[in-house]
Amino acid sequence: MKFQSAIITAASGSIGGMTASHNKGGLYFRGRTIPTNPNTPQQQAVRGFLAYLANYWRSTLTPEQREIWTFVAENVGVIDSLGQTRYLSGMAYFCRSNSPRLQGGLDLIDEPVGDVGIAQLSDLTFTASEADQEVSITFNANDAWAKAVGGALLVLASAGYNPSVTYHKGPYRYAGKIPGAAVAPASPQVIALPFAVAQGQRVFFQARATELGSNLSYPFRGLADCGA
Repeated sequence: MKFQSAIITAASGSIGGMTASHNKGGLYFRGRTIPTNPNTPQQQAVRGFLAYLANYWRSTLTPEQREIWTFVAENVGVIDSLGQTRYLSGMAYFCRSNSPRLQGGLDLIDEPVGDVGIAQLSDLTFTASEADQEVSITFNANDAWAKAVGGALLVLASAGYNPSVTYHKGPYRYAGKIPGAAVAPASPQVIALPFAVAQGQRVFFQARATELGSNLSYPFRGLADCGA
């Protein structure tokens, strides 16, 4: 449970039987529900990535590399769900930077290089199609991830929902990536959807930009009403 100020002007998480959340109308509280754990292959894969990275940190990185990650983590703040800046451990920052890269089949970053920080990600537009079972993604080809080998835009998608649904926190499934290159890819690009969708359904998306220097963007969330 996170809270801020004596009268709880901001809160996130659960305590006892109460869960704090927020939407466009502001802060609200609801009864706590216990989520199921279907232990899907996708969940197992993500847990495997984190276990692999924790072992990689201990057994493969040199002491000097770990010190660099720790230095970066102590100087690059990460904004949490309450909008507060917090500082991760070196290992946590290493995992934050590399777990999405493993999911996207990209090379690991052993050592931060160049200017480090939070990667820039301009607004995205998503257009989903029932006929093609694909999503077309319009992006800013001037973003740093698009203009460098090793950078990428990583895209996750939800299953299809009734269009009356206006908010989706998760789960998402990895859909694919748009790799960066010395000559940036042309916008838009198309990625296959991980779930079958029908015309009129609403699909939610989450995307993050990763840069070779260790920079990872905050998630960008968007949606598309599936066309014919």
